Amino acid sequence: MGFLQNKRALIAGVASERSIAWGIAGAMRREGAQLAFTYQNEKLRPRVEKYAATVDSDIVLPCDVASDDEIAAMFEALAGRWDGLDILVHSIAFAPREELEGAYLEAATRAGFNAAHEVSAYSFTALAKGAAAMMEGRAGAMLTLTYLGALRAMPGYNVMGLAKASLEASVRYLAQSLGPRGIRVNAVSAGPIRTLAASGIGGFRKMMGFFEQAVPMGRGVTIEEVGNVAAFLCSDLASGVTGEICYVDGGFNMVGMSERFLEQ
Repeated sequence: MGFLQNKRALIAGVASERSIAWGIAGAMRREGAQLAFTYQNEKLRPRVEKYAATVDSDIVLPCDVASDDEIAAMFEALAGRWDGLDILVHSIAFAPREELEGAYLEAATRAGFNAAHEVSAYSFTALAKGAAAMMEGRAGAMLTLTYLGALRAMPGYNVMGLAKASLEASVRYLAQSLGPRGIRVNAVSAGPIRTLAASGIGGFRKMMGFFEQAVPMGRGVTIEEVGNVAAFLCSDLASGVTGEICYVDGGFNMVGMSERFLEQ
């Protein structure tokens, strides 16, 4: 029996089989969770429905997180299928492509700044508002995904770094707000992974090469490894953990300089 047996998880943000959200879905299903998924628009619906079917799920609901009405409708539809919810996984981020090109100051615009923060940061809070009511009395857990660029300046990450910093602050404030209701809130900060989202960052291939040289483990992490940690954080095994940013990056976040550079 898996450690998520009889748990119900809503996963928002599956875009492809290479996405971190899909790695989380696989780990949670392996550990016994029942899964439901959201999709942003009709273009993505067939893809998400196909993925959902492979993990024994037929709950695939539309939800554009920029719309409070769509979020409310999604949770209403979910409540029609499930009488409660145990886990919310938020794996959603967006910034206009031109905001991720060149230096931050030259690329940043008011519209792009607002879009990045609304979709990448506020959407977690918006989903939490809807999920909380379904989690009452169930020792629920919420999880989002962040990146080291929230703390350190990264070339080309630009306004997304600021949005992720806001998201990480949201984790702490949501943990404080929802703790009295028995709901935990955490984040996983994953190392760089070749996903569709990463493809929008200029110079990502070179950044990945640097990461693999500097990281103590000497390699990148996989969506499966991130999924395993996410499943643990959302399980009763982590019942005393909330408001935390858990790094799954092979130790890159704590390195000052790699010994490999001294050997060159």
